[in-house]
Amino acid sequence: MDAELKNSILKTGTSLVGIICKDGVVMASDRQVTGGRSLVMDKSFQKTNPVNDYLVVSWAGQVSGAQRLSKLIAAELKIKELKSRSRPTVKKAANLVASIAYSGIRQPSMVPDIVDTFIGGFNEDGSCELYEISADGALIPVKDYVANGSGMTYILGLLERQYKKSMSVDDGVKLAVEAIKSSTQRDVFSGHGIDVFTITKDGIKKVVEQTIEPNYKDDKSK
Repeated sequence: MDAELKNSILKTGTSLVGIICKDGVVMASDRQVTGGRSLVMDKSFQKTNPVNDYLVVSWAGQVSGAQRLSKLIAAELKIKELKSRSRPTVKKAANLVASIAYSGIRQPSMVPDIVDTFIGGFNEDGSCELYEISADGALIPVKDYVANGSGMTYILGLLERQYKKSMSVDDGVKLAVEAIKSSTQRDVFSGHGIDVFTITKDGIKKVVEQTIEPNYKDDKSK
């Protein structure tokens, strides 16, 4: 079952990156939505988004499942906050996502939600965390970097060579951009733009918002 879920996620086509830096977290993604194996459905879809003022979510998988999950997370966390009169930690939010994913994939359904999720944020004490939640509900704390989607094959080698635990958020942003660019050059299911968010004790910021536009040039060498 785990292998089947991972294969389904990879086939959806996307590139996600998460990087742990000494002063925060960087999360990035491309913008292309692919239908099946041969059709680009959307060229400007943002796959990394703030859930509230302290959490950011990236996802790979079904668009409908991801949109539903994002709404559920926001609503459930708000309810928890109102009941306890305190803000849930990033870890509690990640456990919530994992629980929803675990329950959803194990309930009989004609079309189960298949979504792999990165969730990053900052706690009230200023600490920043990043978690990966697979479509079957497995939760993994990220200690250095993580990538997902069909483009991760091209991303992981770059991160393996260039990541440093001592890097700043600014350096992490540069590395994340290069990682997404690397995948969009070779992965046919990723492309059309880059979105990058930073998470620090000072809050969440969208620091990169780029569009890839085709440009045809005459070949003057012939």
